Amino acid sequence: MVLPTMRKTIVMIHPGGLGDVLLAVPAMVRLRTRFPGHRLVLCAEEQIAKLLLACRIVDAWTSVQGRNCADLFAGADLVTGQVRAWLEDCDLAVAWTEDLDGKLSETLKAVGAREVIARSPFSATIRAKHQRDRFLEAINEAPSDDAGAILLTVTEPLFRLGRVCLEAAGYSTEQSIVVIHPGSGSIHKCVASETLASVVAAVQMSGAIPVLLEGPADQEPVDRLLQLCGDPPIVLKGLDLLSVAGVLVQARLFVGQDSGITHLAALMGVHTVALFGPTDPDRWAPQGAHVAVVRGAPCLCSSWSDVSRCQEKPCLKIQQGDLVAQCVVRIEETAAGRKSYPAALSLTIL
Repeated sequence: MVLPTMRKTIVMIHPGGLGDVLLAVPAMVRLRTRFPGHRLVLCAEEQIAKLLLACRIVDAWTSVQGRNCADLFAGADLVTGQVRAWLEDCDLAVAWTEDLDGKLSETLKAVGAREVIARSPFSATIRAKHQRDRFLEAINEAPSDDAGAILLTVTEPLFRLGRVCLEAAGYSTEQSIVVIHPGSGSIHKCVASETLASVVAAVQMSGAIPVLLEGPADQEPVDRLLQLCGDPPIVLKGLDLLSVAGVLVQARLFVGQDSGITHLAALMGVHTVALFGPTDPDRWAPQGAHVAVVRGAPCLCSSWSDVSRCQEKPCLKIQQGDLVAQCVVRIEETAAGRKSYPAALSLTIL
């Protein structure tokens, strides 16, 4: 009897948050191209890893917070289970993190990885400007001019998951929705609630249905926005990341702060208006022709400490009229060619 040949692996370790991991997706796609016959496996935060598996960026995953990944920093003898099995058949292990004492690289090689790259995208030796390109440079790949064309694959189960969430909230599948995310990882990156209230009103006047996303840290900005809305929209809260992704792909437009959810909307091909302030969009903004970045005056703060002390925050003072006009134009543009699935997405049925 001939036993099936096990596919060799490419092991990727990424301990970052949602936005950081999504910025590494072009690098993951490049690794897929470089090693077409290998299994791509990812050690990352659980919900993020599940999303990338569902969208077929990776073939398997384990939680970076789990014991197996933690043992990678403790020595080869302690590495067990699935992670050890992956590394024993691994042609390349990539760790997008600092390894100042070399312990992680030593462990990865000792367990079986034939080649190891352990390099943080924040390394001072990396010259690329955009964070997406810094992930590429970290694995010795050249920046890509078409990285904005890289989109997550939307499967039928993911799409249906979003439909279920919306229908449970009372929305008809025939209604056009605009998803708005009022929160971010920092209050210092959020435009005024009054600005977003004008967007909600414009969406309602256009005939579309505004949907607010509320994550675990978003209750305060969502509550402030609801208080300003004459006809308060329904809020979707407590959704896991797969459900959020399923909702996003139903949207005609997404409007959000500088956050991981904004990166997710853009990476799923949804027309996106990204609201930026103190962070540099030339380094951090999502990419693609379907993405519009809107900000106030250029930020003059020299450090994040200065940003947190800044009271005026002119970089977040976006002209409401200009923002509303941009949103309305995109709603109208997408209305003409609206289909069951966003045109930019590749739908794959499992």
